Amino acid sequence: MLKIVRVPRAEWRLAIPGLTILDRYLVTELLLPFLFGVAAFTSISMAIGSLFELVHLITENGLPLMTALQVFCLRLPGVVVYTFPMSMLLASLLAFGRLSGDSEVISMQSCGVSIYRIVAPTLGLSLLVTALTFAFNEVIVPSANQEASFTLTRSLDRDKPLITKDNILYPEYGWVEHKDGTRDFGLTRLFYARRFQDGVMTGLTILDYSQDGLQQVVTADNATWDPTRKLWVFRNGTTCLVAANGTYRNILRFDEQQVHIDDRPLKLAQMSRRPEEMTTSELREYIDLAQKSGQDFKGLLVSLYQKYAIPTVCFTFALVGAPLGLRRQRTSNALGLGLSIIIIFSYYVFLFVSQALGQTGTLPAWLGAWLPNIVTVAVGSYLLWRVAR
Repeated sequence: MLKIVRVPRAEWRLAIPGLTILDRYLVTELLLPFLFGVAAFTSISMAIGSLFELVHLITENGLPLMTALQVFCLRLPGVVVYTFPMSMLLASLLAFGRLSGDSEVISMQSCGVSIYRIVAPTLGLSLLVTALTFAFNEVIVPSANQEASFTLTRSLDRDKPLITKDNILYPEYGWVEHKDGTRDFGLTRLFYARRFQDGVMTGLTILDYSQDGLQQVVTADNATWDPTRKLWVFRNGTTCLVAANGTYRNILRFDEQQVHIDDRPLKLAQMSRRPEEMTTSELREYIDLAQKSGQDFKGLLVSLYQKYAIPTVCFTFALVGAPLGLRRQRTSNALGLGLSIIIIFSYYVFLFVSQALGQTGTLPAWLGAWLPNIVTVAVGSYLLWRVAR
């Protein structure tokens, strides 16, 4: 005869190996307000940030409705990344506010469970959300943001090229040989193009300094990069050799000439995307190109550090929200929501100020990105220590 055995609810809910009953109970209390926070904050952010802009483009610029819907969905992942930390703060405040208001925290402490042990599952969950946020921001968000920009550009400006950049200047450095046989590290080649559009460089000038001073000048109307042969094809230009006294000699005109320069000037021209449209590796490469070309890269460096700092806000907000939620008296959910909004607003104002200080060079780039997190962790640790006393 078949016998049916019912499994108690406490045994199947969040049956993850290594988690105790207390861990499963606390994590379960956090999940519902966390999901609510993701839905609520995402809806508010999208309505304020993208919805009004797209409605204006539909009514004023004739943006097709389906295109607006596509852009709206593509921008959604970039907003969700910022709502994960907010939702972690809200979940910590609401969950521990309810546990403390119903005297469950006192019951746990009477059984010998410390405040640090009670808060530990929340911090563990926040680290998991941190890893998820970083992966989301690295894999999905850059491509989605880039596709959203391209879709909007194609729809509103069909005749406008997708990638255009003016005044591409790229200096190349290496070992320069002098007439006396010595060598030192310096400028070997200077690449300049007046404009880059749809894969074509126009108005090019190449100055060769590889042999102790200016040795050669190459100009061309346009040039393209050949990826198979890994060289540049210059068209309609001249090649001039420069004598030691600075006079020109052997001026040769050409219809087409192959120039063996690497593709870094092309990469520099193509890297016209915003930092939020790049992965960390792409942004690192762009910073390297900008640094070698003499451009100001402090702002890009701050954006690179923020790609690591923003996901960790999940942990810092959990560290602040847990002790604030551990109050003896019963409080309403509205108070927890209001408190989370105040904390979020204060944090992001601090973040924008710190980011600006890092971009201007007042603070080191890494400190401009990480300072809000460092201060928040210090405040959260102090609050947790006070509650544990």
